[in-house]
Amino acid sequence: MTLTEIRKLPVKEKIQIMEVLWEDLRSQVQEEPIPDWHKELLDNRRKAVDAGHEKVLDWDQVKDSIGKRQA
Repeated sequence: MTLTEIRKLPVKEKIQIMEVLWEDLRSQVQEEPIPDWHKELLDNRRKAVDAGHEKVLDWDQVKDSIGKRQA
């Protein structure tokens, strides 16, 4: 199936394809080792949150803030 054909599909079919792709990617990613630089980046971010230098937002807060200007 080409990209042109995919673009012509109804939304319902596109969503079904996306679900299959995400599931396939998720299973493949779980088998891949996490690079050391990813671990270091996440460790540094966690330390910044723990030290109070950064805060964690839940996904709903992030979605609500998209496209809004910060004061």
